[in-house]
This record gives sequence, C-alpha cells and structure tokens, in this order.
Amino acid sequence: MTRGNQREKDRERAQARNAKGKLKDDGLTPEQRRERDAKALQEKTAKKAAQAAGGSNASGGGSKK
Repeated sequence: MTRGNQREKDRERAQARNAKGKLKDDGLTPEQRRERDAKALQEKTAKKAAQAAGGSNASGGGSKK
C-alpha cells in the first residue's frame, strides 16, 4: 500500500509546517497586538511620506497615467 504510506508522510509534513507557523505566539492580547501593529503602520506611512516629500523615488514605480 504505497498510497497509504504517502498519505502518512504528507500528514507528517503538514503537521511540521503547521507547527512552524504557530511559533509567532508573542504572548500579547489582541488589543496589545492591535496597538503594536497600528504603531508600526504609522511609522511605515510616516517614513514613506518623508521619502516622497524628499523627492527620492526608490521604488522606481514612476507616475501612473
């Protein structure tokens, strides 16, 4: 039963993948996580705005028509 063995191997691989994804538990409550993410987003947008105000276009996107 090669197929049965393949299924078992796939289940093991799936469990290993899911275990890796669970490592992101940082011990924060959902509210704390929201605040942290909001702060990071504000910093990111401020940096992007400062970069745009400086005239430097590092992304190479150019203007859309």
